[in-house]
Amino acid sequence: MDFRTQAARLRDELNGHNYRYYVLDAPTISDFEYDKMLRELEELEAAHPELVTPDSPTQRVGGKALDSFQQVVHRVPLQSLQDVFSPDELLDFDRRVRESGAQPEYLLEPKVDGLSVALEYENGVFVRGATRGDGQVGEDVTENLRTIKSIPMRLNCAPVSLIVRGEVYMPRKTFERLNGEREVRGEPLFANPRNAAAGSMRQLDPKVAAARGLDMVVFNIQYTDRAPFETDSAGLDWLRELCFKVIDFRLSGDMGEIQSAIFDLGDQREKYPFEIDGAVVKVNSMTQRDMLGETAKFPRWAAAYKYPPERKESVVEDIVIQVGRTGVLTPKAVVAPVRLAGTTVTNATLHNQDFIAEKDIRIGDTVLIQKAGEIIPEIVSVVKEKRPEGTVPFLLPAECPVCGAAVARDEDGAHIRCTGAECPAQLLRNLTHFASRDAMDIEGLGPAVVEALVNAGMVKTPADLYHLDKDQIAELDRMGKKSADNLLLAIEESKQNDLSKLLFAFGIRQVGQKAGKVLSARFGSLDALAQATEEELTAIDDIGSITAQYLTEWFSAPQSQHLIASLKKAGVNMDSKVAPVGDKLAGLTFVLTGELSAYSRKEAGDKLAALGAKVSGSVSKKTGCVVAGEAAGSKLRKAQELGVPVLDEDQLLILLGERDGDVDALLVKLRK
Repeated sequence: MDFRTQAARLRDELNGHNYRYYVLDAPTISDFEYDKMLRELEELEAAHPELVTPDSPTQRVGGKALDSFQQVVHRVPLQSLQDVFSPDELLDFDRRVRESGAQPEYLLEPKVDGLSVALEYENGVFVRGATRGDGQVGEDVTENLRTIKSIPMRLNCAPVSLIVRGEVYMPRKTFERLNGEREVRGEPLFANPRNAAAGSMRQLDPKVAAARGLDMVVFNIQYTDRAPFETDSAGLDWLRELCFKVIDFRLSGDMGEIQSAIFDLGDQREKYPFEIDGAVVKVNSMTQRDMLGETAKFPRWAAAYKYPPERKESVVEDIVIQVGRTGVLTPKAVVAPVRLAGTTVTNATLHNQDFIAEKDIRIGDTVLIQKAGEIIPEIVSVVKEKRPEGTVPFLLPAECPVCGAAVARDEDGAHIRCTGAECPAQLLRNLTHFASRDAMDIEGLGPAVVEALVNAGMVKTPADLYHLDKDQIAELDRMGKKSADNLLLAIEESKQNDLSKLLFAFGIRQVGQKAGKVLSARFGSLDALAQATEEELTAIDDIGSITAQYLTEWFSAPQSQHLIASLKKAGVNMDSKVAPVGDKLAGLTFVLTGELSAYSRKEAGDKLAALGAKVSGSVSKKTGCVVAGEAAGSKLRKAQELGVPVLDEDQLLILLGERDGDVDALLVKLRK
């Protein structure tokens, strides 16, 4: 590959990673891998200056501001720092500083892995906050920053104009709690605390950001109208006096001591509430900083030492299977204890069956382990030459190790999931879904109450909800007798829900609200649906072969049958409120437009669906009929242009059998 092609490839890849990191908050490689790739491009362009292009990542500080927030031009640019990756490079930095004539005292601080922001104060009052963006232009996230309680809204000093820079982060404990809640709700998990902090700060609704429990630490004065400080450390001490949460720092004029402190910091990183991905070394004297100056991209008076992912060998002693709250079977390697990134590691994630197969990981193997993102231990590779004789490939079980139900691979092939309707491992998530608004709609039975009931041993399956004791509920934290009465009333009322809501509440794969309504209207009862064959199910519009297979498998499973029997015994309605009246409209797609007098469009759509029709919101050549009420507009005109049959409300009522008329003639018209 020639130099020009290599540079073009690196530019394209780095720009892509920049976009995923700074705009989408969804990086696909580690910071260390990105930094090494950027270094490769920098060295290539230094050797061949003619390869430098305006869009090269080496010519910019970072990403771009999101269009959904107002842009802010930073009064003082938020620069990035030059990265160093080894002790030798750190010594080179020290040599360049001293060759300038400086006799430096260095300030060392942890490099927080979060979202860099600038806070602006006028007359001592917080007026604006912005993300770093590309260093020159950021995003106005003032309202979200106001939700962070560690940020002072007014400074405890004489009125002063001030801009400070810091890092917004999500504390480790908050991150774990948030991901636990998202798992219960079946939402995608955040990859790491940095992603969570960045995503939270870019929420348009400040209430969402407020609920995320973010924090912030300050590390630099960007601008102030008071007399300048002689040293950075003096400025940080002043910020601490103003009630900012200020980054910890150490001072030393000996680069050897600084190096030792960097390594100690790396070993002790677990003591911090935030994630760190390196250490920052800065010349403390502001006069010496002015003398050293800066390049077009970096200040010459600072460097960021990046910790490489620490890797060590260990032995896989066992592979165990954990079942998550969403039913996913996750394999975990039990490894011989090894010290890694400041903690003792005894387990490593194996992600899924494909990961195990790709790396050919077996019990007894010697493996190379690192902490992914400095958080989660993972196996990098197998040391094949140390593999003992007699090892065999590892396969995940065909049955759930918790409840014994059959497992099934997801459509995308990434995960293997337990199908048990009463699996204890999935209880929190299943109960929360069962009680949700679009399912059984049990008001007051949110995730916190569900967790309290489960922890108290009062609920082991959804059917147990209908046998709860009021006095026991009242004794739960933050409940009481009135709350217990309200909850039991909501549970009792849920017994009368339509079958469609119960079907959605079961959490059958690919059976959402729409499919639940279609199936409820078509079969009329849960018993009739449970007896349906795959062929009968796939004959229904909107029910494909995969969904049909999931349905028949779910109804045939012993846990599902036990759950249905328990709910029947509790008095839960198993019938459709919309009686099935046949399939005479099967294969026809209807669009309703305008105002109807007899029914709302939704009610009319439900009645059409009960006859086997599919109801759509847009007109196309495949539309079988448009029902036009009063003041019908563009949909009627489009139907006329396409030659789609049009019925008025009287003809609709005849078709539904609710008014006398020639139904057969209408059907002939629609099926021409």
